[in-house]
Amino acid sequence: MKDKRFIEESFPVKEVSEISAKEKNIRHGHISTLHIWWARRPLASSRATSYAALIAALNSIEEWEKTRQFIIELSKWENSLDQNIIQKAREDILKTYKGKPPRVLDPFSGGGSIPLEALRLGCEVHAVEYNPVATLILKCTLEYPQKYGRWTIEDSHSTFTKNRVYSSERHGRDFENNPNDGEDVAWTNLLFEEEIKAQFRKSNPILADVKWWGNWVLEEAKKEIGKFYPADEDGSIPVGYIWARTIPCQNPSCGAEIPLMRQFWLSKKDNKKVALYPYTEGNEVKFKIVGDGYEKMPSNFDPENGTVSRAIAICPVCGYTVDDKTTRKLFQQGKAGERLVAVVLHKPGREGKTYRLANEKDFQIFKEAEKYLEEKRQKLMEEWGIDPVPDEELPPKETLGFRVQRYGMLKWGDLFNSRQKLALITFTEKVRLAYQKMIEEGYDEEYAKAVVGYLGISINNLAEKNNNVSRWANTKETIAGSFSRQALPMIWDYFESNVFSGSTGDWLNSIEYNSKVLSHLSQIPPVELKEEGEDEGGKAIPVIKQASATELPYPDNYFDAVFTDPPYYDNVPYSYLSDFFYVWLKRSIGDIYPELFMTPLTPKSKEIVAYSHQEGGFEAGKKYFEDMLKKAFQEISRILKPNGIATIVYSHKSTTGWETLINALLESNLVPTASWPIDTEMKARLRAKESAALASSIYFVCRKMDRVETGWLNEVKEEIKKHITEKLKSLWEEGVSGADFFIAGIGSAIEIFGKYKKVMDYEGKEISAKELLDYVREVVTDYAVRQILHNGIAGELSPLTRFYILWRWTYGEAKVEFDDARKLAQSVGVNLEREWNKGFIRKDKEFIIVLGPQDRTLQELENVEEMIDVLHKVLLLWKAARKEEMKEILKETGYGTKEAFYKVAQAISETLPDESKEKKLLDGFLSGKERLKDEIKNISRQGELFE
Repeated sequence: MKDKRFIEESFPVKEVSEISAKEKNIRHGHISTLHIWWARRPLASSRATSYAALIAALNSIEEWEKTRQFIIELSKWENSLDQNIIQKAREDILKTYKGKPPRVLDPFSGGGSIPLEALRLGCEVHAVEYNPVATLILKCTLEYPQKYGRWTIEDSHSTFTKNRVYSSERHGRDFENNPNDGEDVAWTNLLFEEEIKAQFRKSNPILADVKWWGNWVLEEAKKEIGKFYPADEDGSIPVGYIWARTIPCQNPSCGAEIPLMRQFWLSKKDNKKVALYPYTEGNEVKFKIVGDGYEKMPSNFDPENGTVSRAIAICPVCGYTVDDKTTRKLFQQGKAGERLVAVVLHKPGREGKTYRLANEKDFQIFKEAEKYLEEKRQKLMEEWGIDPVPDEELPPKETLGFRVQRYGMLKWGDLFNSRQKLALITFTEKVRLAYQKMIEEGYDEEYAKAVVGYLGISINNLAEKNNNVSRWANTKETIAGSFSRQALPMIWDYFESNVFSGSTGDWLNSIEYNSKVLSHLSQIPPVELKEEGEDEGGKAIPVIKQASATELPYPDNYFDAVFTDPPYYDNVPYSYLSDFFYVWLKRSIGDIYPELFMTPLTPKSKEIVAYSHQEGGFEAGKKYFEDMLKKAFQEISRILKPNGIATIVYSHKSTTGWETLINALLESNLVPTASWPIDTEMKARLRAKESAALASSIYFVCRKMDRVETGWLNEVKEEIKKHITEKLKSLWEEGVSGADFFIAGIGSAIEIFGKYKKVMDYEGKEISAKELLDYVREVVTDYAVRQILHNGIAGELSPLTRFYILWRWTYGEAKVEFDDARKLAQSVGVNLEREWNKGFIRKDKEFIIVLGPQDRTLQELENVEEMIDVLHKVLLLWKAARKEEMKEILKETGYGTKEAFYKVAQAISETLPDESKEKKLLDGFLSGKERLKDEIKNISRQGELFE
């Protein structure tokens, strides 16, 4: 292939994976803090893969190693604004494209990681996104910082003079000579005046205006509703309020109000333990605050044990249990309530949070806010022609990720209590007024639109933290917003933040975070566009388009590269989740962005997600997803230049998902030429027993090319085996393991059979992608088992023992969907259906679980011969200190003197995390293996002599 790229031959998988996996810890300036968007790719992997795909392959080992090290440095966050590194990357890419920035498209742009990094690398960027919320995020990430955030001092000064009109007539001050003159509170508050002045001098007017108008909105809102968040008499400021939902006890002789709390911790830090202690007086549940700095925590009290779990509630007064169906029914019938329980406080000048119980004054202030809400709501409804509190309906019941509808929450406005609604509609009103004032003061309309775009985003950030499905995160003593996960589950005890607290979850906090992101984005150098022979050109401002990836608004052969991350079946219900934000954006800036917010909710008809709640269930949703993904890939192929390059990120733990990807690629004329697994998740997240999540995403490198008409099965198999073995060797050395290793093997195989239009056997039968994947699994399995066991004994093991070792290495102690479990079993010659519920393999609904020794009993292991069963029995005897019985079993089965037995035990131990109970048993047993083997040999010799 001519014009081969670096990524098609090599990539520093291990190092970029480590950097990418750590990126979720980065906050200030990172685009993840601008606005919630789900399943964003790490900037590190996006930057590194894009660069590697845009530079030419190298000839010498020396050049290769040098470039590899450069990619590692380039991917680090601390180097993301290093002008020397960025400039070198840009020059390297321009070299490949003969001095002209490559034109790059992401047709599934989402939160903007991939197009942002293409921009950083000096590309002419086009970002397409179907969802209007994401489209606004993209404008604020890509377009506005480049358009308005990086001007010369002269330009920013003249724009300030022309547009801001801070004249003596308007503000009673001369900004140039005496910027502190005048009585403008918003200008001087919180030292904003000096900061904004400095920002103008740094030539970043949009950053200064977002801060200035953000502060203006804050002050205007505070004048009106600040009284509903009063400080305590000692000057302590409420950070927020802890509420508990309530239901009446269903015991006819009780009827007490049950505060529904999942647990009682207020602070659960290593050095600070504080909790709410519930007690009863007559028929009433009351609370005390106990723990460090408060009344001593009772010795028999465990704050972990709340009053509700999985909607099953226990009455603290009489002990009566309310079942989950009744709990839901009480909510649906309007018989549930809520109770203000505690206030979280911060005193200026002191470190840390303090707590007190809510009192009658707190309750009365809340009631006053509730009353004022009704007055204001009516007034704004008349002015706006729309209910200022979102009255749009929540998604249908049982929509993926949504559970709140089961509890009578049916409209988006139901996710907020009265004071939260008041705060949000007040800030929304002030943002609308801010835009009007900007226009009155002579701002350019498009520029003013950009400024309020960021203010609209800040309202979303406020809403995401300040709702009745947010939690108090007691381990950090901060608020955990509603989207800690990609879902909206029911929260029993929720946290209401003080929007003026100066702490996490308030308005100013959002403005500050967004300002840091905007500052970072504005420092990315502009991309200069100039034709060959020209001395000057224009800036290539990123182009953002709202459109479907299945109908790209571009001509054929238009792009040099396509870098994208398509959705994965039903992993994330993007449109339904983003409606949470859409309803507030529609009210705050919908009139200013009519092209984005004209529909009642986000458009869904062309969204590529496999929903199961719609007509036809999951099968219909799955087919729709597969058909639409195929169309999207065909569109990518259409708009990509003949010699263009594409990277497609894919991550799905179901192998069915991979079959879909393969079929979509095969029918789109995109042929994979390389694939690399890159960690995009922190390893700690994968330890949960119930999760078999992948750490890696596979970055496929694809080209438009003609496929070979026919490949013959035997030859293709040999080609696959040879190619995979080489690739697996390098991946093993890179530290890729477990389920990620299998997926990487699949990715490598696609590089081979993707070259053929069809693969046939010698009987003329066409071989499906599914059949080829079965073969790939066998090859990967054989390689993995040999590596896990350090070669040597793999051939001696039974299929069941191989399966057990492979399962632990691949999935650890997680439960796994049946289809994936079946395919893993099939690859080692085990029929799962014949084996489950007989020994260590158990079926639990649609999942398969592989039991460890700690999950089994000696009774069920009475007469076992299979190596794994014998190992489990031996471990249980070792744990029970029944050493003689253990030695007898090892002698009788013959395993006691076989090295393979101990190697299997060692191999399993090496696959498990340190906290695993099974690992602890294995390590304890293996610590005395040499002495044990000698003892068994002696027993065997004595037996022979006796005979």
